[in-house]
Amino acid sequence: MYVLENELARATVQPLGAELSSFLRKDLDNLEYIWPADPAVWARHAPVLFPIVGRLQQDQYQHAGRTYSLPQHGFARDQPFALVRHTPAELVLELRDNEQTRAAFPFAFRLRISYRLAGPMLTVGWEVENSGAEELPFSIGAHPAFRCPLLPGEAFEDYAFEFDEPVTLHRYLLQNGLLTGETELVLDQETELPLSYALFENDALVLKDVHFNHLTLRSRRSGRAVRVRFDGFPYLGLWTKAPGAPFVCIEPWQGVASSVTDSGALIDKEGIRILGPGQEYATSYSITIE
Repeated sequence: MYVLENELARATVQPLGAELSSFLRKDLDNLEYIWPADPAVWARHAPVLFPIVGRLQQDQYQHAGRTYSLPQHGFARDQPFALVRHTPAELVLELRDNEQTRAAFPFAFRLRISYRLAGPMLTVGWEVENSGAEELPFSIGAHPAFRCPLLPGEAFEDYAFEFDEPVTLHRYLLQNGLLTGETELVLDQETELPLSYALFENDALVLKDVHFNHLTLRSRRSGRAVRVRFDGFPYLGLWTKAPGAPFVCIEPWQGVASSVTDSGALIDKEGIRILGPGQEYATSYSITIE
């Protein structure tokens, strides 16, 4: 485990999947904000989704005349990352293609994940490099799960998503993890979305063409909150493993699940980015705990 720490907060990251496993406020009685990955409910904390976001049709895709199998959200979350740099305020970990990844994804790549802690804010950075001689198709996304409720005596329904300005939201509906092409109105020029397990009865809320860059999960009883900033992310997922799971995920994505009508070719999948040989792509998002 790698630890980042300052006077207000402490973050812990595990080398498997370069996954954030703890983020707590030292000045608030060490209040933990990250879901502890209880295997009886959902055995992950905050996996990194790469080289795809979401599910493929039959968990397969076609490339250069061959069919490959790739699980939902890809394989990075289950790969060990190597240490590049570690200081009290910064951590950089790296995954390179290997024999195991090339069996499912025949492309050369370098994926660096960085964590930078400043006060109660943790910035998560991603750098993807095409280290091969052919084009690299990929998507990448976040999946942090936050404890909800945060404090004893609170309930899931005491929390709400807060927006900085009125928003209209349409969710893109899923069937067996694939987009159906249908939508459903969730909010109409409102600034708050109250949490309930009924909201997630039909899987995650998948949002496209996201025009806001902040989302806050806040307790209406204690005021404790998590604020996630995601500049330049076209997709956002909101999810819990309903009913009764004591966490909720805020997931900035640079990609999205396949649709039921996809061709099956990876390069045709919505949200896929293409890097030429030697090219790099970088982006980041941040989590502030209040």
